Amino acid sequence: MATLQAGDKAPGFTANDQNGNSVSLSDFKGKTVILYFYPKDDTPGCTAEACSFRDNYQSLIGQGYEVIGVSVDSEKSHKKFENKYSLPFTLIADESKEINEAYGVWVEKNMYGKKYMGTARKTFIIDGDGTIIKIIDKVDTANSSQQVLDILK
Repeated sequence: MATLQAGDKAPGFTANDQNGNSVSLSDFKGKTVILYFYPKDDTPGCTAEACSFRDNYQSLIGQGYEVIGVSVDSEKSHKKFENKYSLPFTLIADESKEINEAYGVWVEKNMYGKKYMGTARKTFIIDGDGTIIKIIDKVDTANSSQQVLDILK
């Protein structure tokens, strides 16, 4: 699949959230969605990123934005992550990796010379019609929500 770019239609999806509820991108029609992909629940960078969105959540929803986190972790893992850090937004369990693959974030990674497949940290800002407005490739985990707000100004 070709790499997604701003102006492309965002791939639709339906998957379960941390509460076992089915969530579809189409559920958010008319709202700007901040769809962020992260490698793993309860790891340092992913926790910093989630907490940044948590800490600015009221400001984001006050401006009409929806925040959705996606990783290949299970619903149970997401629920523990949500509870531990009081995360107020939807976390999608993409255990099948279908959403990761559709968005082009399931990639070969390299750590200490060992190659493996994993999720590339990336944020997609999607308008109310389902069009990608912006893709953030270099996510500043500790300031991820401010990074989004700066773009949306």
